[in-house]
Amino acid sequence: MPVPLPARPRWLALILAGAVLGLGPTALVAGQAPPSGWTERAPMPIPRSETAIAELDGKIYVLGGYPAGRIPSDVVQVYDTRTDTWDTTTPLPMPMHHTTAVAVDGTLYAIGGEFGGAGLNNTPVYLDTVFAYQPATATWEPRASMPTGRSAAGLGVIDGKIYVAGGRPPAGHDFAVYDPRADSWTVLPDLPTQRNHIAVGAIGGKLYVAGGRFGPGFNSELTDVVEVYDPATNSWSTGTPMPRVRSGMASVVANGCLYAIGGEWDRTSPSGVFPDNDAYDPIRATWHRLEPMPTPAHGLTGAALVDGWIYIPGGAITQGVDQVTQKLQLYRAELDCR
Repeated sequence: MPVPLPARPRWLALILAGAVLGLGPTALVAGQAPPSGWTERAPMPIPRSETAIAELDGKIYVLGGYPAGRIPSDVVQVYDTRTDTWDTTTPLPMPMHHTTAVAVDGTLYAIGGEFGGAGLNNTPVYLDTVFAYQPATATWEPRASMPTGRSAAGLGVIDGKIYVAGGRPPAGHDFAVYDPRADSWTVLPDLPTQRNHIAVGAIGGKLYVAGGRFGPGFNSELTDVVEVYDPATNSWSTGTPMPRVRSGMASVVANGCLYAIGGEWDRTSPSGVFPDNDAYDPIRATWHRLEPMPTPAHGLTGAALVDGWIYIPGGAITQGVDQVTQKLQLYRAELDCR
């Protein structure tokens, strides 16, 4: 049986009820804080951070990453939003972390990432690999490689093409687009501000790249810069900066808003993890500060949107990956930026 999610938050129901009764919203909620827009579902069985997250046909795929010991993983965990249950499917062709993932036309793509390094005490290898997952057969197939290897990049889909921006140095400026139908890559004008661990999303035919950090490690300098690519002009412009500098955020587009949630190296918190939940309105060029994460997390590339809920599985809850959570946190995306 499907697991029901509330159609609207309780505070909205109270406001509507108050309007019907002629009491006004303040009469019903005076002295009360509105209920949280956050909730949880079944926890992820295998704790992972530095994963890639994507949704396909109502299922949420959590690819690779690593546990607290930083040993790269090939595991692919799958959450079914209809049954509130987890499973695993065919592992990635190789262990990897800091990869990116997205679904296009019924196929799931794992693009780039990193092999080695971390807990293996060897030199990291930035991957140029592209693997396509077919859910009907649960198989991974190699596709045309990226022009350069990249780790901790971000991506968005415009007109069926996958735009991949940024990455750990020296690939922080890299920007290219993949055409799944032609199985080919095209190099595009450099991302103006080189960076990695970024929030990325496509809205209204443009690609938005927000925040991130300049160096490879979590103690690198962070940025709040927002840059926007327009395929129609093949050029970049500048958007409104984030409310504060952040990196390692989960990001997703909902109702025309780019969400940037969580993040790493919050110097004001003992955990070093940002609780921030911000949404960018590209039409009005403004950021909205929303209800913070109950359990702040980082180390998540992307997020998943299903039926108006943003799904954020796992992630690290301390700076670095000393502690990794199995929580599946959900946020009701009610802000409308269209």
